[in-house]
Amino acid sequence: MKPLDSLPSIDRPREKLSAKGISALNEQELLMLLLGSGTKDKDVRSLAGDLARLLKAKNGDISIEDLNAVKGIGIAKASQIMAAFELAKRYTKPARQVRSAEDIVILAEDIREKKQEHFVSLTLNGASVLIEKREVFKGTVDMSIVHPREIFADAITDRAAAIAFVHNHPSGDPRPSLADKAITKRLVEAGELLGIKVLDHIIVTKDDYFSFQAHSLLNEE
Repeated sequence: MKPLDSLPSIDRPREKLSAKGISALNEQELLMLLLGSGTKDKDVRSLAGDLARLLKAKNGDISIEDLNAVKGIGIAKASQIMAAFELAKRYTKPARQVRSAEDIVILAEDIREKKQEHFVSLTLNGASVLIEKREVFKGTVDMSIVHPREIFADAITDRAAAIAFVHNHPSGDPRPSLADKAITKRLVEAGELLGIKVLDHIIVTKDDYFSFQAHSLLNEE
């Protein structure tokens, strides 16, 4: 068998991973790392190339029988690859885009019937895909509790391009209070200074919701 170490250093995916990170590796190089070595008839790069073509043909939906049909892939390597794919499926979060008030409301289902107010932030990347949902605090919403510095520190850590906010009104009335309006204005101003766009602030109740964006209140003077 021809292991990875037999390749020129410039072609070794382990060294490339260490130097540039996992995202710098192409599919064939990732498969080379999974395989670890080739066979006496086929080096690891060629074997990984065969697997990459199989994955493309099957659109990633492979079985252990498909893998065993590849010359040079025995039951041990096939099982190893299947295990890696299954772990990836279990731990990969599906991409969730946030493009409307309705998308935000769906993400706030868990707080709509809470007896206390819960204030949640949603950080988003440049494609409006959710990066992280965080409960910022719970209790009565007022200026002394909502600190833009702390909220946007998380957004900066996430390298977020945008952020949205949502909190619940246990009273059942979704209309914003004066405090809600003041806090929203403060957060929008902080976002403008940091270059992180505030997409919306949603107030939810059990049966209704209010969108600052829909009511043109995000940039209210």
